[in-house]
Amino acid sequence: MTPLQRYIAEEIATDHVEGLLSRREALRRLGLLGMGAPAAVALLASCAESAQQSAPTTSVSTTAGSAVSPSSPPPGTANAVAATSITFPGPEGRTLQAAWAEAAQPRGGVLVIHENRGLTDHIRSVTGRFAGAGYSALAVDLLSEEGGTATFTDQAAATAALSKIPQDRFVADLRAGLTELGRRVPGKRLGATGFCFGGGLTWLLLTSGTPELAAATPFYGPFPDGGQVTGSKAAVLAVYGALDARVDASRPAAEAALDQAGLPHESYVADNADHAFFNDTGPRYQPTAAAEAWRRVIDWYGRYLG
Repeated sequence: MTPLQRYIAEEIATDHVEGLLSRREALRRLGLLGMGAPAAVALLASCAESAQQSAPTTSVSTTAGSAVSPSSPPPGTANAVAATSITFPGPEGRTLQAAWAEAAQPRGGVLVIHENRGLTDHIRSVTGRFAGAGYSALAVDLLSEEGGTATFTDQAAATAALSKIPQDRFVADLRAGLTELGRRVPGKRLGATGFCFGGGLTWLLLTSGTPELAAATPFYGPFPDGGQVTGSKAAVLAVYGALDARVDASRPAAEAALDQAGLPHESYVADNADHAFFNDTGPRYQPTAAAEAWRRVIDWYGRYLG
């Protein structure tokens, strides 16, 4: 397994332990990843044992978010711009699909990197929210070569397809997205924001050397084992949930790498928030944490993109 494949498998197991997936569905999804039944059963058991041993985690953040009603609109939606579907040239003559949202007077550009479910309506919404905040945004469909996310009627099958894509292709497609974004917002600084699996890909971009990025804001993404960011120039705001022990375990390595590279960086750990707390279409959505994270991201881009 590659690190990203392992991450996806562990996420499925965690969803089962936390009651979001039945045992049968978790085993089905692990099977789609190519994991045999004995290995899948062992993973579920290991994840359950780890969950029992884990102590409650508290936030290191000292700034509390403002109170937000659960019925409040998701952050950034009030001024969101409708995203449109586009295609553009990708590596090796391939055509990439994407969602594009153009700010009226762009202050910069943001590459939005989707979760392991593909380019969903939620990610299209986030793309439009960035445009509404003044940052033209592009979200590449990393399943473009497989026909695009919309061709998958089974969300688990889309996740399985993503797990089989070589990491080099992800990096190449995302770099092509940065090139296209730069073409659409000429002369503007570029940032990258990814969520969950996409947060991990944001770190992967940074560790692969992307000097064209001026800033990045990975949301609860695992930092690559042994990763170094010395080839990057990005100012990084890393977002975590205090209850997300699995991903939070990689935070010290990320912070050490950023320190070593001498890059401006901060970590925001949201109180009472778990993995995927920003996704308002998911079961772990935490509106107060999401609103505070969005405020910090927009402030960060205001500081480092314009």
